[in-house]
Amino acid sequence: MSLLDLLREQFGLTGSKKGCDHGQCGACTVLIDGRRANSCLALAVAHGGAEIVTVEGLAQDELHPLQEAFLELDAFQCGYCTPGQLCSAVGMLRELEDGWPSSVTRDGVQLTSEEVRERMSGNICRCGAYPNLVRAILEAGS
Repeated sequence: MSLLDLLREQFGLTGSKKGCDHGQCGACTVLIDGRRANSCLALAVAHGGAEIVTVEGLAQDELHPLQEAFLELDAFQCGYCTPGQLCSAVGMLRELEDGWPSSVTRDGVQLTSEEVRERMSGNICRCGAYPNLVRAILEAGS
């Protein structure tokens, strides 16, 4: 059973979406031990004991700063991709903090529009809300 199916069917955590079920759209993105992963490709049994964070777990008493920025800057339209976008953005900002290189900046990683677009390229938005998604991530990450 995939981690996505376990989360949705057994635990009732329906925030993560099944878009393509092939790891190509990012709608199912969750954080596994702090790293973003496509839960449709992850075998649930392989992640026993791991810390799994879905969109439902991003906020405690108040919204996560990224959730606030998404709302404030209208970074979604239909909302289907939003849970995966949020989890991916949280993981991406951690990668930046840790200095992970990308094809945009190999050394001296900086939070730029180009960097965000490259690192978020695994998350598809059929509505085309990319400009506001990028703005929201830049605002929350600064």
